[in-house]
Amino acid sequence: MSLQVEKLEKNMAKLTIEASAEEFEQAVEKSYQKNKNRMSIPGFRKGKAPRKMLEKMYGAQVFFEDAFNDLIPEVYSKEVKAAEELEIVSQPKVDIVQAEAGKPFIFTAEVALKPEVTLGQYKGLSVEKVSEEVTEEDVNAELEKVRNENSRTVVSEDQPIADKDVVTIDFEGFMDGKAFEGGKGTDYPLTIGSHSFIDTFEEQLIGKKTDEETEVNVTFPEDYQAKELAGKPAMFKVTVKEIKKVELPELNDEFASDVSEFETLEEYKNDVRAKLADAKKTEARNAMEDKAIAQIIDGAQMDIPDPMVDLQVRQMADNFVRRLQSQGISWEQYCQFTGITADKLFEQMRPQALKTIQSRLVLEAIVAAENLKAEESDFEEEIQNMAKTYGMEVDKLKEVMSEEEKESIMKDLAVKKAADFVVDNLA
Repeated sequence: MSLQVEKLEKNMAKLTIEASAEEFEQAVEKSYQKNKNRMSIPGFRKGKAPRKMLEKMYGAQVFFEDAFNDLIPEVYSKEVKAAEELEIVSQPKVDIVQAEAGKPFIFTAEVALKPEVTLGQYKGLSVEKVSEEVTEEDVNAELEKVRNENSRTVVSEDQPIADKDVVTIDFEGFMDGKAFEGGKGTDYPLTIGSHSFIDTFEEQLIGKKTDEETEVNVTFPEDYQAKELAGKPAMFKVTVKEIKKVELPELNDEFASDVSEFETLEEYKNDVRAKLADAKKTEARNAMEDKAIAQIIDGAQMDIPDPMVDLQVRQMADNFVRRLQSQGISWEQYCQFTGITADKLFEQMRPQALKTIQSRLVLEAIVAAENLKAEESDFEEEIQNMAKTYGMEVDKLKEVMSEEEKESIMKDLAVKKAADFVVDNLA
């Protein structure tokens, strides 16, 4: 195997990677063994036809695609790992240059390289102080939050739908009198005021009662993902099948003893106030950190390649979809009822993705400039926290952790030290 690197503009590079003819032949033979049972040829039972016969009937390259899929990731990974000077920060864009029997297999991979950062001022920065004061409104808001967390829903047979109610509905959408695809749902749970449906759908259900049938008129957003619906009016026939009212517990001593270790509401409120003070202190420090890093980014020089941002956006979108799924909402449902598209989501996430990359790069540059390092004690503390989060034993977590994962954690801890360094050295 061999690797050639051609540097391109804006921290891009084209890697030309070569595998031997023998390696390519092994990959093609593996593909033949994998696929031969699915291919038939007159005079042979499935899986018994010689490779040469199959290649003659189906074409000389019949087994190439699977061979590429096996060989390219393996060869790419080995070559990139061996080239320690390469810090690749994107998925490779692969093109095959040569794939012929008896000859070396050659492909190119266009990748983004980690940008170099030239720091400006990062010590002695001046940022506006953030208040750490805990107000009575803050305490009351936290108590309301806990009340809502300990609320219960009660089925209501005679009261009409109101804001915050949880309703179960059947619905079907019509446009120009005809039902449209994807506009039908059965036993769909909907929280009024959640704005998970388009336009004023939820508001129009307020006042309706159980078993009542109604018509809801909405207009789809101009950028709705289904082009045939975008910007057009529609009517939904809706049947209210169930209404649940949210009942909050009364704010008294009994409530305090139920949700905490305290016997009285006053004791509980004092504890809430103390915890809010700690949280406010952390929030204030984080806010000052964000403002300082924003200044450092403004004063730094770095040329970030677009594919690096693309990868960050993709990772953020994947995390967002996983959070939806954990709430029982599919991506398709989310798109249907919000009118958003994947392209629109990516566009919305791009500024934050760029900011995330810039923040990480300047903090890593500060790590290098100040020779900051994470200690083994820092790692041990982090492992303790991770084990608690995952519900694992510390030793067991260490057993399953690779050296690459440990190295990644140590880098993250060093970056955190850089963020602390910036805040500790504010003017």
